[in-house]
Amino acid sequence: MERIKVMVVDDSAVVRQVMVGMLQDDPGMEVVAAVADPLFAMQRMKLQWPDVILLDVEMPRMDGITFLRKIMQERPTPVVICSTLTEAGAPTTLEALAAGAVTIITKPKIGLKQFLGESAEELLSAIRVAARANLKRLVARAARPLPAAPVKHTADVILAPARERAMAETTERIVAIGTSTGGTQALQEVLVELPAVCPGIVVVQHMPPQFTAAFASRLNSLCAIEVREAQNGDRVVPGCALIAPGGRHMLLKRSGAQYHVEVKEGPPVNRHCPSVDVLFRSVAKIAGANATGFIMTGMGDDGARGLKEMRDAGARTVAQDEHTCVVFGMPKEAIKLGAAEKVVPLDEIPGLIRALA
Repeated sequence: MERIKVMVVDDSAVVRQVMVGMLQDDPGMEVVAAVADPLFAMQRMKLQWPDVILLDVEMPRMDGITFLRKIMQERPTPVVICSTLTEAGAPTTLEALAAGAVTIITKPKIGLKQFLGESAEELLSAIRVAARANLKRLVARAARPLPAAPVKHTADVILAPARERAMAETTERIVAIGTSTGGTQALQEVLVELPAVCPGIVVVQHMPPQFTAAFASRLNSLCAIEVREAQNGDRVVPGCALIAPGGRHMLLKRSGAQYHVEVKEGPPVNRHCPSVDVLFRSVAKIAGANATGFIMTGMGDDGARGLKEMRDAGARTVAQDEHTCVVFGMPKEAIKLGAAEKVVPLDEIPGLIRALA
């Protein structure tokens, strides 16, 4: 099996040194270059083109986003973004994902050597996944123009809100979505197609802390529905999608006739926090046949068992097909378990959600 040729592009000499050492220790990896900025990278790529690029975002002379877009136009190549974990940098990092990067690996501002050493397997796994990713899907999505942001008003412009009145029972549908690698683009494709009147949606997208709020805000600016990062106790209501915050689990709860979410600390499940399995299990217990679950692009198997529990509880369950996944991991495992009632391409998922309304 050929070794994966990796190029490291980062203006920090410490990061380059640690990453090169880490990659050289893996028999399946080969470092073809480690350079300080994209201009040096382009010079080296004329001599040898890498299979995967590890790319910082903020660099001198040319930023990572400009370089990424240039690469995707000239010769699409899998890119793993290695970004500093800050709220200020989150929108830029999300822009990189929208431009065609496969996934994000975060790094702290201090303690880099220790952090990268402890996160070696995560980084190496991300490179392996990127090398096998369905790049055609990423490039096609990145090339699509962004939809015009809809004008959003609330009933507040007409009259003051009335007091809430709890219903004795509810027929409201719940939509639960779980996704990982490639999911930021896939979720955008799904949610922008939904009308303002649609079932309440709860989402787990594997993403580091600090990034989910910016991700939800970006989606909210593009969608007719409201999209926001979930907070503990938020109600799940029609026309709104709640994104689980990075670093915390999200569970569906019910009080009387109303659904709401519980956001809580907890250990990683299937190496992830938030975990799709945790969300799906709670939906199976609380909503049962009143729910529909969708498992979409992503590596690993998080969500497969939870989707099976949802199906066993009477929920409708759907997996994204291999052709439209960037990484056919989570849906594949769900299909193996018999958890998916249907297997459909990504562009059919919005219609299935609309039909529930």
